[in-house]
Amino acid sequence: MIKFIKTDSVNADFIQLVKLLDDDLKIRDGEDHDFYNQFNNIEILKHVIVAYYNEKPVGCGAFKKFEKEAVEIKRMFVLPEVRGKQIGTKILIALEEWAQEICYKQIVLETGVNMPEAIGLYSKMGYKSIPNYGQYKNVPTSICFKKML
Repeated sequence: MIKFIKTDSVNADFIQLVKLLDDDLKIRDGEDHDFYNQFNNIEILKHVIVAYYNEKPVGCGAFKKFEKEAVEIKRMFVLPEVRGKQIGTKILIALEEWAQEICYKQIVLETGVNMPEAIGLYSKMGYKSIPNYGQYKNVPTSICFKKML
């Protein structure tokens, strides 16, 4: 059974999942990891979802304010052994609903070219590719997306 909790970035299960995410990203990003890692500080995340499967923490995602009416998705991750169970999709839906509840109208996010699972998820969920924004401008290994809520 899958259960979701709303929390923030001091949640111990979230912190542990982010460590596993960072381990994975170190491999996928290679030499680019330090550049990306500087934008992934979790201390300021007030809107976090942690997914549990059979009472075990297996996935997470978060958002932070991006602009007046927009949030940015951060720290999306699902353990490899439970991928394919739609957990990532459900986390993303929960984040979208939460953002809507507090009156945000759009979501932006960045992922990497070495993250085909993420690219597939965001495309499937109606996110459209946009020009790279902010710190990701002119970064060829970044892909940015946007979705109106």
